[in-house]
Amino acid sequence: MSSSWHWFIAIFTVVNIIACLWLIVWTTRQGDAEKGAMDTLDHSWDGDLQERNNPLPRWWLFLFVGTIIWGFGYLAWYPGLGAFAGTSKWTSVDQYLAERERIDAVYQQKFSQLASLDYDELGQHAEGMEIAGRLYGANCATCHGSDARGAKGFPNLADADWIWGSDAATITQTITNGRVAAMPPWGSALGADGVKATVAYVRTLSGKDADAALAEKGKTHYNTLCIACHGPTGKGMQVLGAPNLTDDIWLYGGDEATLTKTISEGRAGNMPAHASLLSAQEIKLLTAYVMALGNNTGDSAASGR
Repeated sequence: MSSSWHWFIAIFTVVNIIACLWLIVWTTRQGDAEKGAMDTLDHSWDGDLQERNNPLPRWWLFLFVGTIIWGFGYLAWYPGLGAFAGTSKWTSVDQYLAERERIDAVYQQKFSQLASLDYDELGQHAEGMEIAGRLYGANCATCHGSDARGAKGFPNLADADWIWGSDAATITQTITNGRVAAMPPWGSALGADGVKATVAYVRTLSGKDADAALAEKGKTHYNTLCIACHGPTGKGMQVLGAPNLTDDIWLYGGDEATLTKTISEGRAGNMPAHASLLSAQEIKLLTAYVMALGNNTGDSAASGR
């Protein structure tokens, strides 16, 4: 704040308070000086209904004066006059930091009790899971849902299917560093007929009905373009985050129209990194929480989201 604004705000505030005090005192003296003459004004209605001008009760005037005195005291103690910091030197930033420090101390005490537990023990720890549930709600529920069952384009965390893997180390890495899943668009390479044939073949991989002759053509395209990520049998590759195409679990949908869009235009999934938002202890708690959601034991079965 520039010095000119500081003085403008300070002077304007003080002058207004003094003006309020002067107005109260002036009106009180006017009433006392002209008492009797000013009791009744020259206004009347219905013949005998008259307007009076009586002074305020003393207790009410003292209340006004008291609030003005309190206002001066407040402005002397707290910041309110431009750049003047007040004699208390209070700031909202300092109060926030003090509250944050107090909360961090409470958390550290809680986390120190949980630090020695492994993931299975954490999953059974009621208080630890309660804290983890709040962390999940604040950081993960927006995408994965309050029930962790995800939505279209957002993985379900409450089942046993995993794109990248369900062991503690992999989940920790996912939360810490995030994930980027890139399905390239193949529309220009395959053309409309090639996309249609590939869709037919992919549908047969998961046991869905499709034209056999068309699927056979699509198999050639699959072995040319898709096999590198999804594997020769369509089981996917967790190291690449490539989904299993042989089950009936689909991240974006397994209907013909959705598969056509996926193959033609590709997909770009992005799980944001939380390393800058959460401590290592909080990430460990979240990892245990996510593992408990899917009743995982650490095995990394091929995924199909």
